[in-house]
Amino acid sequence: MQDRLRHVRERWDHVRGRDFRSLQAGWWHDDVPDVVLVPGLGALSYFVDTLAVCGDRARAHLLDVPGFGHRAARVCPAGVGAVAEAVSGWIDEVLGRPVVLVGHSTGAQAALHVAAARPDLVRSLLLLGPTFPPEQRALMELLLAFVRNFVHEPPALVPATAPDYLRGGPREIARFIRSAQLDEPEQVITQVRCPVLVARGEHDAFAPLPWVERLAGAARDGRVEVVGGAHTFPFRRGALTARLVASCVLGFEGPKPPALPKEPGPAPSAG
Repeated sequence: MQDRLRHVRERWDHVRGRDFRSLQAGWWHDDVPDVVLVPGLGALSYFVDTLAVCGDRARAHLLDVPGFGHRAARVCPAGVGAVAEAVSGWIDEVLGRPVVLVGHSTGAQAALHVAAARPDLVRSLLLLGPTFPPEQRALMELLLAFVRNFVHEPPALVPATAPDYLRGGPREIARFIRSAQLDEPEQVITQVRCPVLVARGEHDAFAPLPWVERLAGAARDGRVEVVGGAHTFPFRRGALTARLVASCVLGFEGPKPPALPKEPGPAPSAG
């Protein structure tokens, strides 16, 4: 994994009048779509090893939205709709061709909006631990889900994501969460035309199985996959998450992706 991480590079693009930061791995291929990763609550660090492994097969991009990964990178307000618009603008202006779009948590909600509003930009969609089911749109239920989930997360997750959350600040994080609670992914997904894979960790309290099954069932072409772990199962499990991405790159009816080595490795800082 450390060899792969050395090939992750920072990129800045000027999009719609703002400097847009992303991390990139891999190289462009004529016959393979780019992979675009949208993190949950603006925390990049837990997603970097997924980016690195995806770079083995495709050119992959981890978008710093709304911009918590760097103090000069605040590209949009902290909210699902604003992040979706920023992601759409970046894909449209920087790549200019359909991608495999991957979102985790609140990033999955934003990715859904991108796929619904701009079907020309999304070839297939991967939703990892999509938030929030209707019962968690009330504060108390959300807090209870946090406690149920937290006991299954690795202790190293907190120091890995804390720098991003500190740069974002408590007010912006709270605004982002509230925006996600007001969203209705179960309605948005009915407008998505491309194939959708909805994946969750077996202990994910924020994306319970009935919720992800409901989302996949509402899609025109949806399926569900359950993997080990809790809500932030991509953390230090880049090979696992990249296998899910590979199934979207190859197509749901295509051949089974080859196995990838299991290299947990530490997640680097995204700052």
